Formats: sequence, C-alpha cells, structure tokens
Amino acid sequence: MSDRFQTAQESFWAGDFGAKYIARNQSAELLASNIALFSRALQRVRTPKDCLEFGPNVGMNLRALKILFPEQQQFGVEINAQAAAELRKVVPPENVFEMSILDFTPPQTFDLVLVKGTLIHINPQHLPQVYDLLNRSTGKHLLVCEYYNPTPTHVPYRGHNDRLFKRDFCGEILDLYPALNLIDYGFIYHRDNNFQQDDITWFLMEKR
Repeated sequence: MSDRFQTAQESFWAGDFGAKYIARNQSAELLASNIALFSRALQRVRTPKDCLEFGPNVGMNLRALKILFPEQQQFGVEINAQAAAELRKVVPPENVFEMSILDFTPPQTFDLVLVKGTLIHINPQHLPQVYDLLNRSTGKHLLVCEYYNPTPTHVPYRGHNDRLFKRDFCGEILDLYPALNLIDYGFIYHRDNNFQQDDITWFLMEKR
C-alpha cells in the first residue's frame, strides 16, 4: 500500500488497475444508458445548477448529466491520475480534485451530489467518514447508485479480494442523517432491452 493513502483500496484504484478501468468504461452505449438512468432518477428534481461527483473516472456520468442539464457547473473528486487527466477534458480543470475521497474537504455545498459505483469500493471502516462527506457536500439532492445488499457482504472483484463490498448504503445514510429524506429509488437490470446498467440500484435523497 502506498504511503500516500490510508487503505489498500485507495492504492488499488490510484494504480494500474484504476488506469486499466478507463478503457473498459467508455462507449456510446454507456453514455446512452447513463442518460436514460439519470433522466429517470432525476425526474423529480428541478434543474440542478451544479453537481459534484465522487469517483467520476473519465466523466461518463457527468457527460450524461451535461446533456440533460447543459448549463450545469460540474466538479469531480478522482483518485486516479490518468482518469483525472481525461476528466479535465470534460469539466473545467480547476473543478477536478485529484485526490482520495478520504482527503477531500468540500469547498461548498452542491445542488446535486452523485456517487455511482464508488461506495462499493470504499474500505468499510471508512464509510462513516464518506457518509459524512456526502452529507456535508449536499445542498439539495444526493443520488446514490450502487450495488445493493440488505446486509454487508463482500464479493471477489476481477480476481481480487476485499475490493468490492455490497450493503444498504442508502439505509445507513438515512439512519445517520435525519435531514435527508428518500424521495425515489429504482433498479436497472444488466439485461435491460435498451439501456443496460450493471444491476445498479439508485436512491434519490433530498435534504430538508
């Protein structure tokens, strides 16, 4: 594990594996699926003027949101240097925070905070810190899109152990922060006829 990071999971995503992830997760089909997902998940949200995404990689989610909300100001916290370099082509370079989520302090609150396929890769011991960060960053809405399981579990991930964890992320967040209210949720199946996602369950929360 690198001295730069607190956990093996951070080093994993900052290193070669995180860089190789880039090539596997760029396509017109993924962009279309993301547009469909966010159109559905955010249909009850008035146009969010800004969005902060935790773990955006090269910005496929932010690109989809920009199509839906062309005037949106976008920000991202990305741990992998190669992904952050690509992300700077999608959002203004000064809005890219190249660092671990565990080292990030939000400079402001945001209309929309997005985390998609990122909480599943956080060391479970540090989830309370990340939940607090999500809550502090959220001005109006928090959208969590992750693998769901009613009880915490971990599964092998591309031949690696302790790199993918499933649990009820939304339920844990709601229990910790009464000001957040669940207003919508849904599931996208990996065999959807048109717009596949990787069996993602999404939860939209609103801050009261």
